[in-house]
Amino acid sequence: MSILADLQKRASSKCELCSAEGELAVYDVPPESNGTADQCVLLCPTCSTQIDNPEQVDANHWRCLNDSMWSQIPAVQVMAYRMLSQLSAEGWPQDLLDMLYLDDDNLAWAKAGLPSEDDVVHRDCNGAILAAGDSVTLIKDLNVKGANFTAKRGTAVRGISLVQDNPEHIEGRVNDQRIVILTKFVKKN
Repeated sequence: MSILADLQKRASSKCELCSAEGELAVYDVPPESNGTADQCVLLCPTCSTQIDNPEQVDANHWRCLNDSMWSQIPAVQVMAYRMLSQLSAEGWPQDLLDMLYLDDDNLAWAKAGLPSEDDVVHRDCNGAILAAGDSVTLIKDLNVKGANFTAKRGTAVRGISLVQDNPEHIEGRVNDQRIVILTKFVKKN
């Protein structure tokens, strides 16, 4: 029997996180999935896309975790924990996290897939995660000290680089000058 068939039987052919039906696929739960059904979950395209692309997360979609977090399947519990942790700033996910119990092994597995507190995450004014090489747009006129010009609102800054020790700073080229820009004044394109 294939892993997909095992998971479909286990999940009654529904997404194990949101219970959606149709177009379900096997998702290996990182970081150390060995490809067995015990370390995989069956997901719909919506859940899979939002897990793989944190900037596309719709917090309201994940209210389904209120039900799925009680699953007896460790891989489902781990994914519920990770998504609730990622959304904890919303308020309601923190309440669910406080109720969720994972044994020590599963908690370690769940935390292994989350960014550590030491990781610096750069976010734009809307909370979208920025990566080196992204293009952003200024949302405010910025006086550039030492360069005697104003970077105008709406200016596109292409190929940004991240300041590794400060999540509020990025670097980019505006008017042929390399400048440091506060992330709260940019919007990811």
